[in-house]
Amino acid sequence: MKNYSAVVIALFGLISFTAQADVFTAEKAAQDFGLYAKRLNPNFVMSAEAGRAFFTKKVMVKGKDMSCSSCHTVNPANKGKHIVTGKEIQPMAPSVNPKRFSDIQKSAQKFAEHCKDLYGKDCTAEEKGNFITYLLSVK
Repeated sequence: MKNYSAVVIALFGLISFTAQADVFTAEKAAQDFGLYAKRLNPNFVMSAEAGRAFFTKKVMVKGKDMSCSSCHTVNPANKGKHIVTGKEIQPMAPSVNPKRFSDIQKSAQKFAEHCKDLYGKDCTAEEKGNFITYLLSVK
């Protein structure tokens, strides 16, 4: 019975470490975007509120008001649903979905893809940094 308890404790420790490691990856990505944005605009200050505004900002796409929250819900801690395909989308917030920023290359690809879909261009470092900062603030 002691061996079973030790395995369970070790497993929870590993899960906790993995979640922390991926939150760390998201924090590092936000920091990197913030540093790059600061080089372009020395007055830039990272803001979770600006990230929330970006997340919920409506734009017209093919005759529809759209935003990130159109698919990901207003609360990024909740599961979303793709408005065209109906496919379930895992929560955006790393606090409830530690895998969200575990693959930096995939995250960068999704940023580029979704920014072009919504805004017709890649998002700026400021927008990306603020967005990730906001997601990290959601518990």
